Amino acid sequence: MRTINTVNLRSLFWSFTRIGLLGFGGGPAMIPLIQHEVVKRQAWMSDDDFADMLAIGNTLPGPIATKLPGYIGYRVSGVMGCCIAVVATILPMILAMILLLGVLNHYQEVGWIQGMGSAMLPVVMVMMLQLMLDFGNKSRLALGMSPSIAIALCAGGLIYGLGLHPGWVVGGLLAAALLLPAPGREKTS
Repeated sequence: MRTINTVNLRSLFWSFTRIGLLGFGGGPAMIPLIQHEVVKRQAWMSDDDFADMLAIGNTLPGPIATKLPGYIGYRVSGVMGCCIAVVATILPMILAMILLLGVLNHYQEVGWIQGMGSAMLPVVMVMMLQLMLDFGNKSRLALGMSPSIAIALCAGGLIYGLGLHPGWVVGGLLAAALLLPAPGREKTS
């Protein structure tokens, strides 16, 4: 049985507090911050593990901003790590929301306050674009360019063209991966 390391819990708490403080734009905008902290800075998991966890997390109900920290915390330090990572992520958001809503309500007519929200949108867009490019490159390396583009176009058509929930698309791909034999490997009975 794995023991929980208190230094690890402290590191986990401060990592996700930092993400909670800097995670402007909601859950999807926090994904690149979480990836940077977990994969590059702390090396708690690989890029491939993060991508798998993100895909599975998107199929589950609820906000991604709590699912990712919960899973990562659990993986790093068990149940206590899960609780600490989720609380560390949401506590700064709750406190900042209370504080900022009070300030914004009081100063809502000031021009720079109105422009502040609009100015954050391009920054969040660049962060999401970087994440998309990273995942696109990983997909290209794992599957090849043509299959990656074909899957992306099919997924985009199902999600945006037919209005299918992304969870169903990811679930269908997971089911196909489980049911279809991997290339170069024969199915055993």
